[in-house]
Amino acid sequence: MTDTDPRIEQLFTQMIMSKTGEERLRMGFEMYETARKFVEASILAPAGSVDFLQALFLRFYGTDLPEQFKKNFITALMNKKA
Repeated sequence: MTDTDPRIEQLFTQMIMSKTGEERLRMGFEMYETARKFVEASILAPAGSVDFLQALFLRFYGTDLPEQFKKNFITALMNKKA
């Protein structure tokens, strides 16, 4: 479902596509950095702690990876910090 007027959607697409590939890539990196800062600010564990890194990992990749991979990664993270 979309509530965006098709003319506005077309204008937005034209605006984005008028940028160079480098500009679009840079925009993507900036959006990722902003999202990461929001996620980091929402995690209550001390920055850099195992709990923080685990929460960050799960927030970003928790629904996209197989359970066994997540368990192995978290185990490796805990062993590295120990």
